[in-house]
Amino acid sequence: MQVENILLKEMRNLKVIIVGAGAIGMMQARELALKGIEVVLLDKSACGTEASWAGGGIVSPLYPWRYSEPVTALASWSQSYYPNLAQSLEAESDIDPELTRHGLLMLQVEDREAALKWSEEHHKWMETVDAEKIYELEPALREGVKDGLWMSQVSSIRNPRLLQALYTSLQRNPLVTIHEGAEVSSFLTNKDKLDGVKLHNGDEHRADAVVICSGAWSRSVAKNDGIEVKPVKGQMLIFDAPIGLVNRVVMNNGKYVIPRRDGKVLAGSTLEDVGFDKRTTEQAKEELADMAIDLFPGLASCPISAHWSGLRPGSPDGIPYIGQMKEFDNLYINAGHYRNGLVLAPASVALLSAIVSGESTPIPSEPYNPLIRV
Repeated sequence: MQVENILLKEMRNLKVIIVGAGAIGMMQARELALKGIEVVLLDKSACGTEASWAGGGIVSPLYPWRYSEPVTALASWSQSYYPNLAQSLEAESDIDPELTRHGLLMLQVEDREAALKWSEEHHKWMETVDAEKIYELEPALREGVKDGLWMSQVSSIRNPRLLQALYTSLQRNPLVTIHEGAEVSSFLTNKDKLDGVKLHNGDEHRADAVVICSGAWSRSVAKNDGIEVKPVKGQMLIFDAPIGLVNRVVMNNGKYVIPRRDGKVLAGSTLEDVGFDKRTTEQAKEELADMAIDLFPGLASCPISAHWSGLRPGSPDGIPYIGQMKEFDNLYINAGHYRNGLVLAPASVALLSAIVSGESTPIPSEPYNPLIRV
């Protein structure tokens, strides 16, 4: 108990700069502030306006059995934690992030046996379903579907509302200071110690530690080519559909549709290696619309109300970098979650918070450790 009290006292005297205010950066700020740490949150534009906003919000990796154990470990921890997080954020912000457990239905899965084996080994509820069950789940699905895989426990979260809830929670927290339009140009050093960051406008922020949560921009912020994070564009669109037309997250041939509580249906997503080009294209819009309408013909009569893109932080095998960096012992990173930023975020944040504060980690840290991987 005495050791814990000393640690808490030390943390209350800490100040941490977080560079990047997407879902992970804002969750990281919230988690550190809950430990009594003062946080300065910097974002080059506006909080929660990049990949975290642009994604679909499925609280599961797509085809989860195809990912490595480090991704599965983060996803499993986060999936268990999300109900608590959503409830806490609603209480803190008066904004419901709309975490909804409507399940994941996957069609035309070629490696079904591998999926079922993975689900048994990892105690994930997955079952083969026939046509009768499929049309019970999704009456408006196109005709002729014979079977699929069903994961009834999978949820989705309405990511723009999650980001609004996080932002409001942080605004109300006296330990957190937010600076938007604050692009970092360089690190401030004092001999061999990292002292803070300097912004392009000349402002300086000093702290005891710096955490890079800059998504697709993390490599350039870190000034370390060994951090293999690059932008991968994804385009999505949304239909204004009636409630009940689509009821589950449905995947087919790598694409998906996601229902929202108000009936709107998201369709996604493309995978494009085009650097930092965020422009949308008519070709992608047509492909996504055709995919969604092919699955649910009723969407043909529903207007498309928005079409957008975002830049995912691609990384080797989709395994994020989480931990201390080699340049300075008080420089950390939490980035490179690729397509799974939202589902991996709570566990990634808990892991890095434990590393920064010197506590025991919720899961083994070695697979994500930049000191080992870079």
